[in-house]
Amino acid sequence: MQLSKTEEDLMNYLWKLEKAFMKDLLDAYPEPKPATTTVATLLKRMTDKGFVAYNLYGNSREYYPLVKKKDYFSKHVNGLIKNFFNDSASQFASFFTKETNLTKEELEDLKTLIDNQLKSK
Repeated sequence: MQLSKTEEDLMNYLWKLEKAFMKDLLDAYPEPKPATTTVATLLKRMTDKGFVAYNLYGNSREYYPLVKKKDYFSKHVNGLIKNFFNDSASQFASFFTKETNLTKEELEDLKTLIDNQLKSK
């Protein structure tokens, strides 16, 4: 199951807040803020997809994520590698390092991350 771009944007606010009422979510958006009905529709869709749940307090709903941000994006990156890079992490890494115009410092940081992962294996 996947989120649309607008659902992903809302989900990012919810991940950041951890729990939020409609007002909290609307306050998180920059100007111009979306209509309350738009956010309500997105939350309904995300609830139906199993990404969000809520606790009912009278007439108010406090929403919270059911999926961790790390898990969601990890699944997408793995799908990207599988579908566009022949299931090759090396091809993905090659493309990523060449096509994203990383600075020497950023490449050094990546190298350090990889070296640390190698040490822990």
